[in-house]
Amino acid sequence: MAHPSQLGFQDAASPVMEELLHFHDHTLMIVFLISALVLYIILAMVSTKLTNKYILDSQEIEIVWTILPAVILILIALPSLRILYLMDEINEPHITIKALGHQWYWSYEYTDYENLEFDSYMIQTEDLSPGQFRLLETDHRMVVPMESPIRMLITAEDVFHSWAVPALGIKMDAVPGRLNQTAFIISRPGIYYGQCSEICGANHTFMPIVVESVPLEHFENWSSLMLEES
Repeated sequence: MAHPSQLGFQDAASPVMEELLHFHDHTLMIVFLISALVLYIILAMVSTKLTNKYILDSQEIEIVWTILPAVILILIALPSLRILYLMDEINEPHITIKALGHQWYWSYEYTDYENLEFDSYMIQTEDLSPGQFRLLETDHRMVVPMESPIRMLITAEDVFHSWAVPALGIKMDAVPGRLNQTAFIISRPGIYYGQCSEICGANHTFMPIVVESVPLEHFENWSSLMLEES
């Protein structure tokens, strides 16, 4: 999860987020190179009194500074499109989970099970245990098996919400009357935090999302326990 004074992204916990981090570094390097070139040209033009007549009127230079930006845009667009298609790809998910946004909590329904559904509320500050995070902990976590394709069906009951978990590279709007879907694979066990990312009313800040990734055997034990409680 994020920590104070952090400048970059959170550590990636899914293959898609790893691709997004690589694309970010790739694009940022291009931006740095362009910025350095522009800064050098500005300093050179300000600091010298000489004028080169071939710069004032040169077909070759105009061709270069027309074609070069187009090439740079292609170098950015191609990996961007690749990641866009990867994010939309959903191949034979092992589990389908429906996330339903309310004012101001989330409900989860494991559609592959008959009665496995629960509400997830934020734990109030005075009820937190030592080591828990304020405004991020919930009374029920969304537990998923690691290294398994998970499909999320996301919608809302009242107003717009947004189901977002930065470490997984997921941010999907929850729209009333519409069912959006996305998919992810968590590479390792852990607890990953997110929040509603669409302003949805007075308590918008108090809609945390907690995804817990566990080995398949532990997930089966958890689901059996939840079914017994329901």
